Amino acid sequence: MDKVIVDQSFWELFPDAQVNILYANGIDNHDTDKNLAERREMLANATKEAGKFLTNETFRLNSVVDQWRKAYQQFKKKKGSRASIEALLKRVNQGRTFDPIDPMVDIYNSISMTYGVPVGMEDRDKIKGAMHLGQVDGGQAFRPVGADEDEPTLPGEVCYYDDEGAVCRCLNWRDAQRTMLTADSQNVVAVIESVNAAQAVRADEAMEELRKLINQYFGVEPTLVYHLTKDNPVAEVPVDMQ
Repeated sequence: MDKVIVDQSFWELFPDAQVNILYANGIDNHDTDKNLAERREMLANATKEAGKFLTNETFRLNSVVDQWRKAYQQFKKKKGSRASIEALLKRVNQGRTFDPIDPMVDIYNSISMTYGVPVGMEDRDKIKGAMHLGQVDGGQAFRPVGADEDEPTLPGEVCYYDDEGAVCRCLNWRDAQRTMLTADSQNVVAVIESVNAAQAVRADEAMEELRKLINQYFGVEPTLVYHLTKDNPVAEVPVDMQ
């Protein structure tokens, strides 16, 4: 992977959007007894923090949920697809807890709940060519995490994709098995989408906190955050990280 490109088709749907991008190399995504305990505490604290986004007894009327549902109405999507932040907040709203998955996933899920933003991350070494975000013609190959069969993209769907197919369908809904993080992932790209100014403020804070936590947990220095807009739609991976 050499860059992220947000296509014109995305900006036509969401002209005021912002897409934050972060690159990091050389992580060690394996469990240790020490970081497992820390991550349990991190997830528990983030679950409590998420409560500030759940002030309405009717789940769908909470601002974060409502805004993303309206955004998802702007494009063709697979039935039942929701923004990843809604899925996390729904679990919190139901009183469910979060068990550790792996260090990086736990970190970005905690960030997502704390700041009320969708956070995604992919293994850059598995992405072919540039990673795009935009509306597609449909038919991009995609096998979701945990599935046994392919589920190709729909015409008009907004997704992340590369030269081999879809990377993450329906904006930040579900990852492909092909590019998902694993314990052996070392070089990553993180994404946070915002469709309005209030979301962008939280996204900026979230991505800066993600930078700090990557440095703290993995001892590596991520790139500065790229803020992609309709006037600045490309984030090149630094040459020394390719």
